[in-house]
Amino acid sequence: METSAVSKQEILSKYMEYVLEHGENPKSIYAFAKALTIEEKNIYEHYTSFEDIANSVYETFYEETHKMISGDEIFIQSDAKNKLLLFYYTFFELLTANRSYVLLTLKENKNIIEKIQTLKGLRVKFREFIKSLPIETLDLKQDKLNQWNQKSLEEMAWKQLLFTIQFWLEDTSTSFEKTDIFIEKSVNASFDLLDITPIKNLIDFGKFFFKEKIKPTL
Repeated sequence: METSAVSKQEILSKYMEYVLEHGENPKSIYAFAKALTIEEKNIYEHYTSFEDIANSVYETFYEETHKMISGDEIFIQSDAKNKLLLFYYTFFELLTANRSYVLLTLKENKNIIEKIQTLKGLRVKFREFIKSLPIETLDLKQDKLNQWNQKSLEEMAWKQLLFTIQFWLEDTSTSFEKTDIFIEKSVNASFDLLDITPIKNLIDFGKFFFKEKIKPTL
């Protein structure tokens, strides 16, 4: 491999391969660079540590998923719920293609701090994705309350993704069919809970009732 041609993707690929073969990180960046037949500085051009590389793996899973769906006409024309469903199905197809690595780093790794650090980049990007979806929430008429409402929505969606990953890690059904069912039911349930139409109708009714009650009589 040419030292001048090493890319982030090549480093990620070789890192995942090493972790799968040895069940742990390389002993040092120097040792990893030597295994890649590149100079140590070539890795530092992209990453500062193995924690940084491991974090980038899951960020890349997100980025590849988003790249695959964002130009899809079905995704473009879909409402928020179906955009999220398409993301989920595509994301978990990608996880399935890398299941051995995901199992090793998320299921077999008992260090909760390491797992949190490994997923922190994915968390940021997924929350940004949720923020970009046209999900209608109740207008609380105050910017700070609306910001809190949006952040709560993003965090709830992130927890739902984590819960789905955990379900998938334990899924032993053929082609992970149960995970597909879980995704559909959980996303549908979430949007049912987020449906503000009944609340808006109640508010509109209250406004109408109040207006009619105080209308001057002729």
